[in-house]
Amino acid sequence: MKKIMILAAVAVLTISACASGPTHTKNDATGAISAAEHETARAKKKNYEWRDTGKLIKKAKEALKKDDFDTAVKLANKAKDQSTMALAQYEEQMNATGPRE
Repeated sequence: MKKIMILAAVAVLTISACASGPTHTKNDATGAISAAEHETARAKKKNYEWRDTGKLIKKAKEALKKDDFDTAVKLANKAKDQSTMALAQYEEQMNATGPRE
């Protein structure tokens, strides 16, 4: 009886693992990378780009070339979030001290 239960559990896990494929498409990945590049360009304009943001975008592009769309989206979104936070940091700094010279 235990063997049957174990086999059934393994079968369920195997089927569910096979059923869950990539959730993002190439279009999702290219769109996420474009959004990250756009937001990063905005941060660069303010001279507030974070050190690793460009590296994340580069890795996202590499994942895209390998058709690893989920990883590309994840990395691009992280890069975009970093740029958004960098811009917020810039605004906070400007509000606290005034424009930098």
